[in-house]
Amino acid sequence: MNTGGLLVIEDEPLLGAEINRHYCKGGWDVEWATSIGQARKLLLRESFDPLLVLSDMNLPDGNALDLMEDVRPKQAYAEWIFLTGYGSVPDSVRALRLGAYDFLEKPCDLERLDRVVASAGRSASAQRRLIEHAQQRHKRYFPLAFVGLSKAAQNVRAMLERLTQVPFSALVIGGETGTGKGLVTRILHYSGPRSQNPLIELNCAALPRELLESELFGHEAGAFTGATGRHRGLIEQADGGTLFLDEIGEMPLDLQAKLLKAIEDRKIRRLGSEREITVDVQIVAASNRDLEKMSRDGGFRADLYHRLSVFHLTLPPLREIKEDMEQLLPLLVAEFNAKSGRQVRHISDEVWAALRDHDWPGNVRELRNAVERCVLFSDGSNFPVQWLQLPGKKSATHPQSADEGQDVISIPLDGSMNLDDMDRHIIETTLERTRHNTVAAARALGTSRETLRYRIRKYGIKTPDR
Repeated sequence: MNTGGLLVIEDEPLLGAEINRHYCKGGWDVEWATSIGQARKLLLRESFDPLLVLSDMNLPDGNALDLMEDVRPKQAYAEWIFLTGYGSVPDSVRALRLGAYDFLEKPCDLERLDRVVASAGRSASAQRRLIEHAQQRHKRYFPLAFVGLSKAAQNVRAMLERLTQVPFSALVIGGETGTGKGLVTRILHYSGPRSQNPLIELNCAALPRELLESELFGHEAGAFTGATGRHRGLIEQADGGTLFLDEIGEMPLDLQAKLLKAIEDRKIRRLGSEREITVDVQIVAASNRDLEKMSRDGGFRADLYHRLSVFHLTLPPLREIKEDMEQLLPLLVAEFNAKSGRQVRHISDEVWAALRDHDWPGNVRELRNAVERCVLFSDGSNFPVQWLQLPGKKSATHPQSADEGQDVISIPLDGSMNLDDMDRHIIETTLERTRHNTVAAARALGTSRETLRYRIRKYGIKTPDR
């Protein structure tokens, strides 16, 4: 079994031969260099990409620390272990500062060396997997992934190109629900300088206030009832990377103040702890509500808004950029073909006409759901227009009942609508029938006006007063 690449840099023939033979037997792909020059050639010219470098500290033609400092930025991640015949405090300090895994004095017991090599190998393998994962994400999430022919889409791409080149601290993404705020966040993270560190996402509207605070800041055991162990908060987990706060407009004001302090101080304190933890986090905040207006009206802290809006990016609704469907639709069809094994290839003029005639209140998310449904229910290579099932349009498979009245709302139970689609359809239909009177609509739906208003905001439903 091949464990991985191991570069041995050792000028003593007997020791070098023994290490080479021992780790070859252990399944390592070993290269042995007897000088700094030979090792440099292996690493840079011959592109040997080891998981581990096991090196003598001082060789006839130089110090191995100089080699490490020179080649490490130019090669994939590898752990370095140094051996030396005599202890040197300055060398050991420099080795650790450069990120060396360990620093051992000769003669080193072979069993101890095996333990260090095995541990360093696990560390290097884990780091290599993280790097490869980030590279795959980078290939998928880059500025050109925000597709579209419209001027608005081109402006968004141009802004993304610039933002991925700079180490910004915070950004606000505006736009209606379903316009691609999550996609933009992944592009900013995986194409930016923090791509090899975590991207942590949180929907602020999905949790009650107490859980939201615990999720953000973490807690110690016993901090509150049910806190049986230590929990690292999402801010702490995102250290070195990006924290995406979706629907931040739903965050309670007192938590907004605590978040602002954490951003300003770059420190957090877990619930129930007296110790502060230093964090370095890039914040991307998103909302389908107008945060600037909310900050003026007192619904959102103005100081937090101004701290977050170092940059502001507003995504256009699909109804204003319908020409972008010329690129979006084929990509979505290809994606769901690949996932489902379907072979949809032809999109008729009737389909295009139906798509352009619809205003897409759910934006790209709604388009994506419609395409998924049509591809999954397709019988051949033609895109099935009958399964578009666009709200407000009569369907060949689900004609409106003749006895349907004002107190009845028909919903197909064939899998063509998910729960959110059904919920949205019920609310929109009720609002239309009550002429957008939220009190009357809430009464008809058997809920409170506050709950109805929350769902209107959640689905980005347009009302005359918005």
